[in-house]
Amino acid sequence: MQRMIRSLLTGLLAALALAGPLRAYAEGYAWDQFPEERLTDMAALQRGAKLFVNYCMNCHAASYMRFNRMHDIGLTDKEIKDNLIFTGAKVGDTMTIALDPKDGKDWFGNTPPDLSLITRSRAEPGKGSGADYVYTYLRTFYRDPSKATGWNNAVFPNVAMPNVLWELQGQQKAVFEQEKSPEGGETVQVIKGFEPITKGTMTPAEYNSAVADLVAYLQWMGEPAQNTRVRLGVWVLIYLFVFTLIAWRLNAAFWKDVK
Repeated sequence: MQRMIRSLLTGLLAALALAGPLRAYAEGYAWDQFPEERLTDMAALQRGAKLFVNYCMNCHAASYMRFNRMHDIGLTDKEIKDNLIFTGAKVGDTMTIALDPKDGKDWFGNTPPDLSLITRSRAEPGKGSGADYVYTYLRTFYRDPSKATGWNNAVFPNVAMPNVLWELQGQQKAVFEQEKSPEGGETVQVIKGFEPITKGTMTPAEYNSAVADLVAYLQWMGEPAQNTRVRLGVWVLIYLFVFTLIAWRLNAAFWKDVK
């Protein structure tokens, strides 16, 4: 009986020791942290909206968002119409596209998803937020001649989408290293970094900043009332704190003569 218990304990300890490496191996490429201060920067959100309509809306709709909701990030109807609408759409229309879903599937292998809630749908507990995911995804495309589009992605291996921002970022290749898988000891290729092939119109720092603006807009688009909700939440907490102090002192005053 004691021998059985020792065997069970030994097996449990071994499983716990392997849990960390196994989890790290399964998680894949690590996500970078999105600079959250961009979410309250109106200029950054406006730049992100411009990038979205210029580069993303060729294939991806945001059908749960109306153009005029961008009033909340400081844009007027005229600015929206002159700078962000390139079709016959009206300012009050939803942000739909002309691409037929069937054509999208035929061309890319998958129908390009609607991006209205993309950052909210990509969060993974223990790994990062959806904004972290998209921020890393848009910066880790690399050239892969074996793919139909000529592109691959470190965060989303074998992705069907090409790098639509490559002219801004430039082209890069992945640097692989051989590592042994904790599961069975087999050797696998792991991306350890990237090397530039050609320069883009932006420096790496400028491109990272542009992607941060775009992701900030996508995050805002998933919940346009988020900043208002946070501001109201702060005032509600302050009110509750002050009310609690008043109630505490009133309670002490009412019961001070009761013995």
